[in-house]
Amino acid sequence: VQLQASGGGLVRPGGSLSLTCVASGFTSGQYAIGWFRQAPGKERKGVACISGSGSATVYADFAKGRFTISRDNAKNTVYLQMNSLKPEDTAVYYCVTDGRQCPTAGATYWGQGTQVTVSS
Repeated sequence: VQLQASGGGLVRPGGSLSLTCVASGFTSGQYAIGWFRQAPGKERKGVACISGSGSATVYADFAKGRFTISRDNAKNTVYLQMNSLKPEDTAVYYCVTDGRQCPTAGATYWGQGTQVTVSS
C-alpha cells in the first residue's frame, strides 16, 4: 500500500489549496481514506475522512464548512479542497488509510506528507 500526497504550498490567509492523494497497492474503493495534519510541536490530528465508496464523509470541527474531501476511485485519488485558510491551518498534511474504517492516529499506512503554510 502506498499513498502519495501532493498539492501543498504557501498561501495567504483566506486563500485556498487543493491537496491530492494518489493511492496504489490496493483497490481504492475498498478502503476509507483520511487526511491528518501535524503542526510543529503538536500531535497529529484528524482532518477529514471519506468512505471507500465516497458516500460518507467525516470532518473535524475546525474543517467543517471550509474543507471538502472527495474521491475518484477510477483514478485511485482522494482530494482535500481547503478554503478560507487560516494561519493555524499551517501543518504537514498526510493522507492515511487503515482499511474500511476511518483511520486513527495509529493507522498503518501513511503518505509522505505535504507542507501547507498559511502566511501573509
